[in-house]
Amino acid sequence: MQLTTKAIVLSSLKYGDTSLIVKAFTLSDGLKSYLLKGVLTSKKGKLKTAYFQPLTQIEMVANHKNKGTLESIREVRVTYHYQSLHSEIPKNAITLFLAEMLCNSIQEEERNEGLFYFMESALQWLDTHTEITNFHIYFLIDLTKYLGFYPETTNTSGTYFDLLEGEFTDTRSLNPNISGENLNLFKRFLGINFDTLQSVKMKKANRNQLLQSLVLYFELHLQGFRKPKSLAILNEVFS
Repeated sequence: MQLTTKAIVLSSLKYGDTSLIVKAFTLSDGLKSYLLKGVLTSKKGKLKTAYFQPLTQIEMVANHKNKGTLESIREVRVTYHYQSLHSEIPKNAITLFLAEMLCNSIQEEERNEGLFYFMESALQWLDTHTEITNFHIYFLIDLTKYLGFYPETTNTSGTYFDLLEGEFTDTRSLNPNISGENLNLFKRFLGINFDTLQSVKMKKANRNQLLQSLVLYFELHLQGFRKPKSLAILNEVFS
């Protein structure tokens, strides 16, 4: 079936000497993987490798057979041209990290409009703002809404956040948790929006610790989740 859909590129992997395998989150069908034959050597083709950088926002004409095999793409155009996402070092570090997190987190081949539009608008916000040191923390917390394990907020006065149960509690168990200063910071991210992100003032050490806890939170709630390799690079850039 041929269709036109918006998509956000999650990853592209070289296949052989001339081709790419691209994983993208589509508006029409959720997660899809495509084989782009000969794209690395084609000079005149409609598909260019620049279109498939991490988190690029595109519209494409694609063939979806929906048989669990690699799909194909006929045409692509970029729907939003980033000004700074791939060129500024801090934003590029965030981009590579979030692309890897999304790649490891989104597993369903099914339409999820809410998730798509969240990703689309969040990335455009990142591209057009300069105060972005807390962006990835808030993005990951908000992302859990669309993946089904957003923190339970009925008892936010609790002295621990149990990462396995996904809830606040006054009783410390053997489960990994967030507590102390990091817990107070974590609570402040709940219920705010991108435009008020910078109201949360954090030390670098707290940011790194909270990020480690969030990655563990994903690990505990998503089967087969792999810790992103780009996490170390991100910590290096923001330290």
